[in-house]
Amino acid sequence: MQDQINEKSVALVIKGGKLTGKMLAKALRKLLSEMGKQHKKQMSPHGKQSVKQLVKQGSGVSNIEITDKNIKSFNRVARKYGVDFALKKDATETPLKWLVFFKARDADALTSAFKEFSAKSLRKRKKPSLLAQLNKFKEIAKNAVVDRVKNKNRGGHEL
Repeated sequence: MQDQINEKSVALVIKGGKLTGKMLAKALRKLLSEMGKQHKKQMSPHGKQSVKQLVKQGSGVSNIEITDKNIKSFNRVARKYGVDFALKKDATETPLKWLVFFKARDADALTSAFKEFSAKSLRKRKKPSLLAQLNKFKEIAKNAVVDRVKNKNRGGHEL
């Protein structure tokens, strides 16, 4: 709570014997320019962004190749770990490859995000499709021969 109050309050201290209008205007301009700089620093993009925006932020940029079609699930995992990254499709090679650019300082977070992403994709490959299983059981049910014998005691059919 105290931090929120400190962020909203502004303190302006001017030393001088006699305060004139020009001096006050000059001090206010300087204050507003400093506040603008802080605002721009806070407005830097986070998460998925373009390569140009990522390079513009000034820290070193590294990249990794991914050969996976399901890049949306990587987006979710990277957002979860707070990684600033940029995706670029490399269509020059026959199997489609994605280049993932990220800040060098995010390397540890990115490795843990990749571990979770690869674990998720491996789990998806192990599980058979529910629709495929359902179609398989439908075929088994269609091909099953049901002998119906009349039950003489009650007059109904017996399975």
